[in-house]
Amino acid sequence: MQSDNSRGLLRKNDPSQKMAGGVTGVLLYAVSAAVLGMLQFGFNTGVINAPRPFIENFISTQYDVNPGTIFSVIVSIFAVGGMIGCPFASWMLEKYGRKNALVVNSMIGVLGAIFMGFSKLANSVEMIIIGRFIIGVNCGFATTASPTYVSEVAPVRLRGAFGTVNQLAVAFGLVGAQILGIDMIMGSDEGWPWLLGLAIFPSAIQFVMIIFAPESPRYLLLVARDEETARAELAKIRGTNEIDDEINDMHVEDRAARQEEKFSILDLFKIKALRQPLIIGIVMHLSQQLGGINAVLYYSTTIFVNAGLTQENARLSSIGVGSMLFIMALVSIPLMDRLGRRTLQLVGLAGMALFSVLMTVAFFTYNDNTTMSIFAVIFTFLYVAFFGVGPSSIPWMLLSELFGQGARSAAVSVGALVNWFANFIVGLTFIPMSDAFGNYVFLPYTVLLVLFFIFTYLQLPETKNRTIEEVTALFKK
Repeated sequence: MQSDNSRGLLRKNDPSQKMAGGVTGVLLYAVSAAVLGMLQFGFNTGVINAPRPFIENFISTQYDVNPGTIFSVIVSIFAVGGMIGCPFASWMLEKYGRKNALVVNSMIGVLGAIFMGFSKLANSVEMIIIGRFIIGVNCGFATTASPTYVSEVAPVRLRGAFGTVNQLAVAFGLVGAQILGIDMIMGSDEGWPWLLGLAIFPSAIQFVMIIFAPESPRYLLLVARDEETARAELAKIRGTNEIDDEINDMHVEDRAARQEEKFSILDLFKIKALRQPLIIGIVMHLSQQLGGINAVLYYSTTIFVNAGLTQENARLSSIGVGSMLFIMALVSIPLMDRLGRRTLQLVGLAGMALFSVLMTVAFFTYNDNTTMSIFAVIFTFLYVAFFGVGPSSIPWMLLSELFGQGARSAAVSVGALVNWFANFIVGLTFIPMSDAFGNYVFLPYTVLLVLFFIFTYLQLPETKNRTIEEVTALFKK
């Protein structure tokens, strides 16, 4: 029989055990707990879509106003919460740690879900608005906190792959919300409050899971300055005690970051070499939202009804919208480093512009023509597919690749704020635009998509296979 020491030595030198420094059960558990916040984001983006007529009926019983106006507020207040949640997350992550920040955010999500779920029982439209605002704070927080935690617990060589899990979680939450919103499940006058209230589950499950998840070793080592605990947590996550190289890499990165000059948000606008990449990043974020994608995600059921489908078929078709996003999230993973960011962004914007025109043609010519109604759905799916090719994820990646360590945090914060603000504008204005333009409602988005394509073609450099130093040098010339 082997002694404990000899068994320990064998484990230490076992190549298969070193591989445990890649994917381990603890790592998968930690990532699963974190991305529940992104699933929550996807769920609450899609959940408001199907129950619109029931919520508007509820609004009509409370107020003698145009229910569509208040429904626009219910939709768009979610993005206002997101604008608050992003900077709140940045502060919490640094002040109290990644794990504690995620615990607090899960409690915010539970509170928002309670407000929405009991709104009809309390005969209060205000509770829906408050709940949507709170859940928006939760989701804005998650879009900052979840990717940060995931990137810090994942091994460097797997960081990109685990990063895509965030996008998959968003798409999965979106599809789940649309499936639950069909007539035979919760798409009814009795079921819609509970449909909104289901948001309690991702947050409640995350609350329980994150308590038992490890803290980010990077936070413990570089922010909390607790190397002993950082080593213990990293060994647990990697499944091996051979972590010296990774700890040393963190120290090297930290020393380099400390030597690099720090830039504030104001500096980004004042310094020419930083202002140009910032403008590019801002326009990329605007192209993601002002291309009209959230008009589809928030209102696809309404769009399909206007194209001649029945309410039931429109809700079923909306499931295809979320499913297409999920599929494209998987497809775009291998394309990202093969074709490059610039190419995929241009292809995505061009495809969205083309199919937004074809959607308009189909909406305008259907006139109870079943064939054109079907084409309207197909063109909408393809519009969403091209969004998934590039504009879905590339704007979030670019700011990290256009800026050095000293300016990256400020640039990403500006990008997130712009993204949520544009999201708010689309959510608030789509119904008034639909009333004003009718079947031509997507043409303003088409014009913007063409302008974004031209700007991208002229201004966006390719960042594939280029170091941060090489990219930033382009803007200093």
